[in-house]
Amino acid sequence: MLLNADLHIHSPYSMATSRSMTPESLLAAARMKGLDILGSGDALHPAWRAAWRDRPEDGSGIVVVPTAEVEDRHRVHHLILAESFDQFAELAEVFAPHSKNVATAGRPHVALGGEVIASAVHDLGGLIGPAHAFTPWTSLYARFESPAGCYGSERIDFLELGLSADTSYAAGIPDLAGIPFISSSDAHSATPVRLGREFTRLDVGVPGVRGVLDAVAGARIAMNAGFFPEEGKYNRTACIHCFRHYSLKEAEALGWRCPEDGKRIKKGVADRAAELAAAAPPERRPPYLHIIPLGEIIARVLGTASPATRRCGALYAELLAAFGDEITILTAAPTGDIRAVHPGVGDAVEALRIGRITLHPGGGGRYGGFSFDEPAAGGRPPHGSI
Repeated sequence: MLLNADLHIHSPYSMATSRSMTPESLLAAARMKGLDILGSGDALHPAWRAAWRDRPEDGSGIVVVPTAEVEDRHRVHHLILAESFDQFAELAEVFAPHSKNVATAGRPHVALGGEVIASAVHDLGGLIGPAHAFTPWTSLYARFESPAGCYGSERIDFLELGLSADTSYAAGIPDLAGIPFISSSDAHSATPVRLGREFTRLDVGVPGVRGVLDAVAGARIAMNAGFFPEEGKYNRTACIHCFRHYSLKEAEALGWRCPEDGKRIKKGVADRAAELAAAAPPERRPPYLHIIPLGEIIARVLGTASPATRRCGALYAELLAAFGDEITILTAAPTGDIRAVHPGVGDAVEALRIGRITLHPGGGGRYGGFSFDEPAAGGRPPHGSI
């Protein structure tokens, strides 16, 4: 069975997260989004483990996979998946002598290398892979040239692409041949505009957590879905202060200092992936579907400043009442039927699906943006402010 999974999220115990996140609010948002599988996030934290264990059965049928993210001694972030919260309790005990905050932080720092962390995860039957592998601050490719440089002789079970990359960025890197790619939201709140903004469609053979882990480990990836890479905040090489973009050659000539303000220029994901790619044709991979959160589309159509406005919320609820969930609206619902609810949203979803969109790349820590193109002569005119 084909199931939509978001395996990397966080809890109120991580930095810069919504304090109102609960298992109940996350599951409610997952239902609205159209997710069948949800990572718990932050399962090394004892209170968050208890919150998931003690929650009442909600009848949603959503499979909750115990997951956590850790930072190693090189500041590389790793995503860990396990079959039970008890395994994470054991893993926390293993990490405790090497971490000052494993019991207090949602995403703890562990003063061990990637190889030792991966070995501990594998010893307990879990899966591990680099989180947001290309992000220029805290990722595998920010610190190392290959997985072996970080993980040594230990295998990685998957690689998470991150918001500033899609499959095309990683498929040409020889060291990643045969390694499954997953896409996840890294959500820090329970709002549908964040949760599931990237997801992986898995071909799961056996219901439940074990079936999900087997699908990931067995590379049964039917599809990745997520941002256009240009929307990510580290896609282009850019100044971290004024966000001016530079070519790789320009940044190198400037010594990685912006002449406008003297601040650091950070290498973008697009340039980093190009450095790592081989000249040979990229490995064949499952399709990657580019999507934009429905809330952002609605905000653009209505001309509001944010998807959090009351008008956006009302239209979002009306669309969900008609079609069931957001992923269905973005990927499968007939655009004519969407237009019957709101013409502008129907036109915008059609524009997204056929690629009638202009991207404004992000870089240096500022997200990119998008705008919908005018249709060709004789085409359907746009509705609203898109």
